[in-house]
Amino acid sequence: MIIFPTIILIAFLFYIYYKVMLVKSRDPLQQAYMNSKAKTFLGIFVFFFGINQYLYYETRLSLFIGIVFLVLGALQFRLGVKSTRHYRSEYSKHRA
Repeated sequence: MIIFPTIILIAFLFYIYYKVMLVKSRDPLQQAYMNSKAKTFLGIFVFFFGINQYLYYETRLSLFIGIVFLVLGALQFRLGVKSTRHYRSEYSKHRA
């Protein structure tokens, strides 16, 4: 079961990458776009972290905590994808 820790690590690295790029950017529209991408990867991180914790411990408490992480991760991912689509279209309008 090496796949879940790998996904968790990759998602966390992309989250850190987009947060650093957010600080480096001066354009507010680009900052909002980078923040939405970071939210997407944070959602992936939290979602798969919840799955991994349940598979590692397999207790009732880890099941409940894992469910909470799954729900929060899915909501964060959905919010990030939705705002990424919005800011991508706004960025293309701004460029044209």
